[in-house]
Amino acid sequence: MKGKPYDNAVAEATFKLFKTELTQGMNFDSLEQLSLELNDYVNWFNNIRMYSSLNYLSPIEDKLDSLKKSI
Repeated sequence: MKGKPYDNAVAEATFKLFKTELTQGMNFDSLEQLSLELNDYVNWFNNIRMYSSLNYLSPIEDKLDSLKKSI
């Protein structure tokens, strides 16, 4: 929304991660190679990477942990 300073904060933080973790020092020979690398990165980021906010668990591990607690 116009006038809200945090509207783009998540998108900007995500693009910063792309720049520093995915593309820094890499040269892509084709759009297909970039697409494959991006898909691998997104899979790693969403399913494997550990997050301090999740007590150093991956999102999948955190989800399974919370499901076990609710049963």
